[in-house]
Amino acid sequence: MIRSVIFDFGRVISAQKSESLFSGYERELRLAPGTINTIMFESVAWREALLGRKTTEEYWREIGPALGLHSPKQIEDFSRRYRADEKINADVQDLMGRLWGRYKLAVCSNSPPGLVHWLAEWKICHLFDVVFCSGDEGIVKPDSEAYLTTVTRLGVEPCEAVFVDDAIENVQAASMVGLEAIHFTDGPALERALAAIHVLPNISEIDGGVRSSSHAAAGGDVK
Repeated sequence: MIRSVIFDFGRVISAQKSESLFSGYERELRLAPGTINTIMFESVAWREALLGRKTTEEYWREIGPALGLHSPKQIEDFSRRYRADEKINADVQDLMGRLWGRYKLAVCSNSPPGLVHWLAEWKICHLFDVVFCSGDEGIVKPDSEAYLTTVTRLGVEPCEAVFVDDAIENVQAASMVGLEAIHFTDGPALERALAAIHVLPNISEIDGGVRSSSHAAAGGDVK
């Protein structure tokens, strides 16, 4: 029996940014099209931040020059803007609200140190019994210890937990240690997947089979 649901953060709880937004960053920074994600997230500095060897501020100071940002003010201004452009995925927020109180909820994320402060800023920290942040733990998914530590802290067995992530390698690793694992694409697909394993009622059973058109139309693809 499922007793807990564990969510990734980036591109699951936090909505995927649009391609137009990334293109705008690249034009502003005079970067070649399609390069900003490689520069930012395939760097040694990012890996070190995910392992907790650098703070978010140290990461930005190191990566700034590669983005064409050379003064402390330029780096701070862009990092603040980049963070401000992050938005919660409204469909996932709705699902978490419906699961809260019925299941133990957790976050298991590859993130720089201090993810709990971000969740608090978005006023959703209270939803989670456990927040596993790689930068605070020094363990990065798909290392099996990330999942096993999370379920241990939740007080459940791996087979009693559902794990949701947009990265297929993380989904496969969670499945290998016994969790029910769902590859996230968008909110409506996640709702269907949770209904299929009886974590949520089937959509047709909710509100007598009648759902508002605004709810049914909500959501969109994520990276």
